[in-house]
Amino acid sequence: MSDIKIPEGYQQVMLYLIIQNAAAFMDFMMKVFDAKEKYKVMRDEHTIMHGEVSLGECTVMFAESTDAYSVQNAGLFIYVANADETFQKALDAGATEVMPVSDQSYGRSGGVKDPFGNTWWVTSVG
Repeated sequence: MSDIKIPEGYQQVMLYLIIQNAAAFMDFMMKVFDAKEKYKVMRDEHTIMHGEVSLGECTVMFAESTDAYSVQNAGLFIYVANADETFQKALDAGATEVMPVSDQSYGRSGGVKDPFGNTWWVTSVG
């Protein structure tokens, strides 16, 4: 048994993205992936110093880039109920296509780059 103590609603490993326009990123996550705002600390009235959203049982943390903390983009793989619908929602929210949705050995999958530089591999199974 592990001695690691993890607060309820968090995981041992979580994404932490340093991005430009963190507020718009949070909005994108909520529109496209139905993420729920979990926590937000503002640096000023327009800038998120630390934000968290939940996607199912996962937490994604993020912050606005600063001179001390530069942009750190990521590649993310996310399971969704319908890859085609979610892919289109992402495009409608300003993402660009990286790879069209198609049938793969692991499910139906496609790739988009969000307006913040992160690549999302959107996949559904069954």
